[in-house]
Amino acid sequence: MRLSAVDPQAQRLGLVSGMTLADARARVPTLAVQPCNPQADARLLDRLAAQMVRFTPMVALDAPDGLVLDITGCAHLFGGETALADRAIAATGLTARYALGSSSASARALARFGNPAGGKDEAAALRRLPVSALELEDGALLALRRAGLTTLGDLDKRPLKVLEARFGKEASLRLRQVLGDTDSPIIPRRSLPPIRTEARFAEPIGRTDDALEVIEDLLRQAMRLLEERQQGGRRFVAQLERSDGARRRLAVETGLPVRDPAVVMRLLRERIDTLSDPIDPGFGFDAIRLAVPRTEPLAARQGGLEGDEGAVHDSVSALIDRLGTRLGKDRVLRLRPRDTHIPEIGQSFVPAGRPVQAPWPAPAATVPRPLYLFTPPQPIEAVAEVPDGPPQRFRWRGAVHDVRLSEGPERIAAEWWRQMDGHVAGSGGLTRDYYRVEDTQGRRYWVFRHGLFHEDRSPRWYVHGLFP
Repeated sequence: MRLSAVDPQAQRLGLVSGMTLADARARVPTLAVQPCNPQADARLLDRLAAQMVRFTPMVALDAPDGLVLDITGCAHLFGGETALADRAIAATGLTARYALGSSSASARALARFGNPAGGKDEAAALRRLPVSALELEDGALLALRRAGLTTLGDLDKRPLKVLEARFGKEASLRLRQVLGDTDSPIIPRRSLPPIRTEARFAEPIGRTDDALEVIEDLLRQAMRLLEERQQGGRRFVAQLERSDGARRRLAVETGLPVRDPAVVMRLLRERIDTLSDPIDPGFGFDAIRLAVPRTEPLAARQGGLEGDEGAVHDSVSALIDRLGTRLGKDRVLRLRPRDTHIPEIGQSFVPAGRPVQAPWPAPAATVPRPLYLFTPPQPIEAVAEVPDGPPQRFRWRGAVHDVRLSEGPERIAAEWWRQMDGHVAGSGGLTRDYYRVEDTQGRRYWVFRHGLFHEDRSPRWYVHGLFP
C-alpha cells in the first residue's frame, strides 16, 4: 500500500506521494490515513466543476484532481484575475494551488510543477520549469535528463527539428503548448440544457381532449430529444396556461426511465381522473408547456426472437406507475437490498418511485433460502449433537418434530463492526449456525443455533423460516 496524496503537514514531515505506507509509518508512527476512493474523488471534482460555472462558462476537467478555467472576458466582473481566482478557490472550501497563464497548458504546468506565486514574468517562470512539466513517458524524460536538459529553458534553446529527431514530435508539441507558442484548447464541461417543449395558439383551445392531443405531440418532440441523448424521462410536467392568466399543472413520475409517449399519456389521464378539481379550460388555453426535469440513461433494448423478454418487467413497472399516480408515489413500496448478511435485516421497504442504487445480489444456488421468514425468529427447544451437530428433535408451538434429514451448518457470524441488536436482548454478538432440516411429515424448516457450546452460556435454538 502506498500514499496517494499527502497534506501540507505530512509534506513538512518528509512524506511524499508514492511512499509505501510502511515507510511512512516508520517515519511518523502517529500518521492518520484514509483509504483512497477514486470514484468519490471524481464525483467531487465534477461537483466542483459545476460550481465554477458561476465564474466562467468555459470549465474543463483536468482529472484526477484539477480544473481548467478559461476566464477570458470574465475577470473584470470580479475585480481582476487574481480576485476571481481567490473567490473560486474560496468557493470550493478546499486547499488548492492555482496559476494564471496565457494558455491552458501554461497555467496547468505552472500550477502543477512550478511556483504559482513566483513572480509576474510568465515566460521566465515557464522556462524555469523542470522537463517533467511536459508529462512525457518515463523513457523520454530519462533521455532528456541524460542529455543534460533539465528545464524547459534548456529545451527552448535547441532547434525544434533536433528535438523532434531525438525525442519525438510529442516532446516538441508539448514544449510549444506549455510555452504558449501554439494553441492548447480545452473541452468545456457543459451540462445539457433541460428538455422543454412549448405550443402557443393564435386562438385559445377550449376542450380538454384537444389540450391532451397537444400534450401528446409535445411528448413526441421530447422523446426524440431523449432518444438523441440516450436517456429516458422519469418525471414529466405539463403546464396549461389559460387566457385569463390561470395556470394548471400536471406532473407524473415513472418508476423506470421511459421514452414511450403512450405510457406518459396514460398516466396523465389517470392523474386527471383522480383530481378533485378537474381541469377547467375556462375561456381556453393560450399555451401549453411540457418539461422533463428528471432524466436517466436509457439505452436501446433488443427484443428476443420469441418475443419481448422484458414484457413482464415492463408490465410490473407500468402497474407500479399507475398505482403511484392514483394512491401517491410514497404509498407504493418495493423491497431494496441492504448491505448486510443478517437475513432478517437484509432488505427494507422504500417508495417504489425511488431508484434502487444497489443491485440485488444473485442468490447462490448452493445455499437456498426459505420463501417465508419469521421476524423475529421464533424460539424452539431442540435436542442436538454436541458440539456442533444438527438438531435431532425440536419442539415448536407445542408440537414435537422429529428430524429425518438435515443439511448444514451454514455459519453466519455477527457484524462486529456495527452496533447490531439481536433478536434476544444482549445476544447480538453471537454466531449463528443454520441448518435446513426436514421432519418425518415432510415439512422443511430453516433453524439455527444462536451461540456456541464453548461459550459461557448454553446456546439457544430458533426457527427462522419455512421452505415450500
